[in-house]
Amino acid sequence: MKIRTHALAGIAIAATAALGLTACGGSTAPAASGSASAEAGDITVYNAQHESLTKEWIEAFTAETGITVTMRQGSDTELSNQIVQEGTASPADVFLTENSPAMAQVENAGLFADVDAATIAQVPEEFRPSTGKWTGIAARSTVLVYDKAKVAEDKLPKSMLDLAKPEWKGKWAASPSGADFQAIVSALLELKGEAATEEWLKGMKENFKAYKGNSTAMKAVNAGEVDSALIYHYYYYGDQAKTGENSKNVTPYYFKNQDPGAFVSVSGGGVLKTTKNAEAAQAFLKFITGKKGQEVLQKGTSFEYAIASDVPANEKLVPLAELQAPTVDPAKLNSEKVTELMTKAGLL
Repeated sequence: MKIRTHALAGIAIAATAALGLTACGGSTAPAASGSASAEAGDITVYNAQHESLTKEWIEAFTAETGITVTMRQGSDTELSNQIVQEGTASPADVFLTENSPAMAQVENAGLFADVDAATIAQVPEEFRPSTGKWTGIAARSTVLVYDKAKVAEDKLPKSMLDLAKPEWKGKWAASPSGADFQAIVSALLELKGEAATEEWLKGMKENFKAYKGNSTAMKAVNAGEVDSALIYHYYYYGDQAKTGENSKNVTPYYFKNQDPGAFVSVSGGGVLKTTKNAEAAQAFLKFITGKKGQEVLQKGTSFEYAIASDVPANEKLVPLAELQAPTVDPAKLNSEKVTELMTKAGLL
């Protein structure tokens, strides 16, 4: 099996980047014996998920089927924009993301095929879009990580919306330029509407400290630079599983109560309508949402939530059922409007 990775250079040079990526070298691993690859055809995955996680999925899939998978690595927005720009000429067979808005962008451009019914049946309704044009493959929860030495438990905000209040000025951090945070704002927009979202972003601009990346924001809390940070849960659990040096002074707080701050972001997977290897592409999506694929999440080091095929989450995580997340249709998350509102608020 060959896995080819490349950091995509940017949307403005998408066509050039696509050619360059095809020529890139990569690591190799032995493929399973048999003629499945020749029969079903190889596939290309545009991957905005964690590179190490998708490599595990690919290795397990190839070992079972013999199908070779080429992986092209990039960010959610970078790759969704590239797919839309490439249109019917895209070499991608499958698109995987960390967050839902990038999937919705590709869906709204009419570029996804329907997901096979057998795959849809593996994923609970709350973790997939109502349209059936793609499906959830994993999930991550919004959390407020905080320093107990600076924030008493009884002073924690009851709602994410409270972070826009004057008493939280200078006391929290976020990474507004990232797709993770923008997905959280997309959920807020869907749950509370444009006026409430605009008002919250205005208060955020007054109150928060900006950092580049969720892990950097968490490190800032750990180092005492800021009291708290709004991030996803797995940054904390991933660091704890290693040395804990960037999270030893940090505690995760879950808003629960169907609050916008309890939003669970669905990572997506979809098959491109223009794939020349639909059978293999659909098989890959079915595999990663199946028992073996979800066990990679359960037993691995990504600390994202397994959501499909009745596979429970990693035992170190707060169970999904206890998060009391709000109900949000992933197909309705609007990255374009969020970018507009965040730009207007001076956050981008």
